[in-house]
Amino acid sequence: MVELCQDVQALLVDARSGNRRAAARLLSIAEAGGDGAQQLSQQLSVDLGDTHVVGITGAPGAGKSTLTDAYIAEMRSRGESVAVLAVDPSSPRSGGAILGDRLRMTSVVRDDQVLIRSMANRGALGGLASAVPLATRLLASLGWPWVVIETVGVGQSECDILSVADTCAVVVNPGWGDSIQATKAGLMEIADLFVINKADRPGLQETRRDLRNLIDDSRFDGKPPAIVETIATEGHGIGPFCDALIAHVDYLQGEDRLLGRRRQRLVDEIVKTARETLTWHLKDMASQQDCKLLLDSLGDGKADIATASNSLISALLTRYGNAR
Repeated sequence: MVELCQDVQALLVDARSGNRRAAARLLSIAEAGGDGAQQLSQQLSVDLGDTHVVGITGAPGAGKSTLTDAYIAEMRSRGESVAVLAVDPSSPRSGGAILGDRLRMTSVVRDDQVLIRSMANRGALGGLASAVPLATRLLASLGWPWVVIETVGVGQSECDILSVADTCAVVVNPGWGDSIQATKAGLMEIADLFVINKADRPGLQETRRDLRNLIDDSRFDGKPPAIVETIATEGHGIGPFCDALIAHVDYLQGEDRLLGRRRQRLVDEIVKTARETLTWHLKDMASQQDCKLLLDSLGDGKADIATASNSLISALLTRYGNAR
């Protein structure tokens, strides 16, 4: 345990001095989870500082990877450094990421001011990998000013990108039509920016109209989402897309909006981590003799499910009370 902690500390020192291999190893530690990830988390501040986190999400086939690649090229032309966490489906054999995103982002692969990391979602719902929040904090600690998180293609209820991104761009295509209304209650409501990609296809005017109607009919706490049109394969509209992202950053900087978003995300992450920890402990207790007695009491009709679950919770609280 001590040796692992020292290894994490040494890797952080190397990574902060610009060692890309050390950064890659730390990202692997974050993705692997367990003791290494916990120790890494303890070494990192929860304050992202001046790093801005951009989420790019949307349905499968919307062109998220091509848009991300074009975004990187545009930001590099402006002198900005960019790190990308591209969440890919897991390989059914190895459990690792199927490297579709990294293979498509070929224009910047040799640029030392760009870091692209594919992460396996490992069956997690919501379009993200569970290691993304920790990996994001790591990249912020290494000084990357822009961190882009590209999700797996998601549906209307899979909106976990909200838990990590400061600015969320939702990518749609012309011809969505009624499906925009079908997703209104979920994915469409997380957007800080709508991107109509593949804007050279039929249905552009209708899609723009539907998005505008959605925005007009919805209640937003702050700035209504902008709409930009791109043809990412040809680089069209990428400048305005970047300008819209930067404009949203400027908006968040006012009146502590960014701080408010990030504080709420930390609360959500604490609750999620606590829930996962409690679930693990409860399952551990359920495998012991106490749970056998509870099952026997259920079979004898002396208890019901609610009473048994309350007994299990009481046993857990007693264990932790005695541990103190």
